[in-house]
Amino acid sequence: MTATAPAAEATVRKSSPGAARGPRRRPGRIRRIGLPYLLLLPALLLELLVHLVPMAIGIVMSFKELTQFYIRDWGTAPWAGFDNYSVSVDFDAPVGKALLHSFLVTIAFTLLSVGLCWLIGTAAAIFMQDTFRGRGLLRALFLVPYALPVYAAVITWVFMFQHDNGLVNHVLHDQLGITDKPSFWLIGDNSFIALLVVSVWKGWPFAFLIVMAGLQNIPRELYEAAALDGAGMLQQVRRITLPSLRPVNQVLVLVLFLWTFNDFNTPYVLFGKTAPEAADLISVHIYQASFVTWNFGTGSAMSVLLLFFLLVVTGVYLALTSRGRRTAP
Repeated sequence: MTATAPAAEATVRKSSPGAARGPRRRPGRIRRIGLPYLLLLPALLLELLVHLVPMAIGIVMSFKELTQFYIRDWGTAPWAGFDNYSVSVDFDAPVGKALLHSFLVTIAFTLLSVGLCWLIGTAAAIFMQDTFRGRGLLRALFLVPYALPVYAAVITWVFMFQHDNGLVNHVLHDQLGITDKPSFWLIGDNSFIALLVVSVWKGWPFAFLIVMAGLQNIPRELYEAAALDGAGMLQQVRRITLPSLRPVNQVLVLVLFLWTFNDFNTPYVLFGKTAPEAADLISVHIYQASFVTWNFGTGSAMSVLLLFFLLVVTGVYLALTSRGRRTAP
């Protein structure tokens, strides 16, 4: 009896389905774990080719004395070391002074544009929460500036900002009489206002769309309870809406900042290759330094400095917002 029990137990273990599947479980698990990475491989390779490889080439170019004489074979350009960077950050020299001016203009433009886009988009999204006739049509109209192609939208504003027959001067000067004479919107100091108007008109629907999606996650019971307690609309927005939208706004502000700071299409279509001094954004300034003066080494160094600045700002912003989430009650 005792001699046959271990043999029978061994026979049961060998014939049990669990024992037969035991050694084969690990290869199947490896295949299941590796399948997602295999599916992501084409996207990663495309990202490598489209973004990372040109970025690496641009960093290498920033250390070379690359001018129009070495365009056909840029690999033979002399090695300049950090000379391109020293020229770019020498704010007493003309190149560095112009870059600093462009940087300050871009900072002011970005802060104003992001702030106005967020404010208008949030106000419109809160207004659209109430049910009324024609709300769907109005929502669709609000998204038209965001849905239009950039070139078609901005070129329309170019015609509207014309000095002699533009719609803006016609309304402000001829119809309303606000200005003494027709203004030049695409040159001079007014070019900054024109660029800001186009940027806000084009960007606020994105903020409206994101905030409107975030408002769908706020329970209506909170507003009903606040209304029963006597809270007005402003108090509800301050105490319920804005705190509930904090995670959404943190991502929204960062995305708007990066998009606006790097915006090249809007000023290029609005002003052309040479932007006015008042609207000399750093994206167009780097383009002029690279493709107008044919000094690709200095332009690449400016691009690397811009990349480093945006990385630092993004890191600091994420650190501050994550700390705020941890300390929030």
